[in-house]
Amino acid sequence: MVVITKEYDAKTDAKKRITLRDSVCRYYHVVVYSDGRILLEPGVPAKPFEISEKTLAMMDRSMENFKQGKVSAPIDLSSMPKTRKW
Repeated sequence: MVVITKEYDAKTDAKKRITLRDSVCRYYHVVVYSDGRILLEPGVPAKPFEISEKTLAMMDRSMENFKQGKVSAPIDLSSMPKTRKW
């Protein structure tokens, strides 16, 4: 059973923002309905070590182009400043 732990009214500021008091999550998934209701659900940011399907497909196309010799001329990096090794 879900229990309401807090309920309050909020007003949008000049930039149409609302501040959530004592929010339990940092990210929220927002659903806006045509009748004006807004639903906030706890959200999870993108997984940092997960590569999207689009990115994998682009990498596959890039490797096929490389194998077929469809590459640009080499880039001269000698003018780039040296960076520190960590």
